[in-house]
This record gives sequence, structure tokens and C-alpha cells, in this order.
Amino acid sequence: MRKHKDLGQVNIAKERIKLLFSEAKKNAAKHPARANRYIFLARKLAMRYNLRMSSEQRREYCHKCYHYLLPGKNCTVRTNSKTKCVEYLCADCKHINRYGYGNKN
Repeated sequence: MRKHKDLGQVNIAKERIKLLFSEAKKNAAKHPARANRYIFLARKLAMRYNLRMSSEQRREYCHKCYHYLLPGKNCTVRTNSKTKCVEYLCADCKHINRYGYGNKN
């Protein structure tokens, strides 16, 4: 028998994820380890309740080392016109996170 998550719990989890991302944003400059921990907790909540993060939230962390990305501090942001994507280069693990732009057919 399959267990279904209570809708109230899912809404609370979404609010907590949003709160954790805002706290990570506040603490990223002075306390990067704390910001990374907040991202870890937000991902863990999303996995537990099988939630999908928004595209804005997904761009805020590295998908290899799961560290919070703060442009100018621990990541470099570039646009690549050849592949039509925005590239986030993580300074911690050197992974390139690519997000497409342009029209979708």
C-alpha cells in the first residue's frame, strides 16, 4: 500500500524550502558553509516530499557539489552565444552548470 503525503505537510515543506533559500542568500557572503547547509536541508526536504524546486531555486546551487552559488564570490556567470546558454562556473568544484535561453519550439 502506498503512503500519500498530507497536503498540509507538502505546503509546509514548500514554505520551508523557500525560507531556507532566502536564508542561504542572506548568509552566503559571510558564512558560505552555513549557506551550503541550508541548500542541503532544502534539497533533503524536496526529496522527502517529492517536490520539484522552481527554476530560480535550481539556478542558485551547483548540481555537482550542491554549494550555494553567489556570482562574483564563488561562481562566474557567462553567456555562451554558440550554445545559447548561461553558464555558471562553480569555483569550488569547477563544474559548469548550463541553463538555456532563447526561443523554444
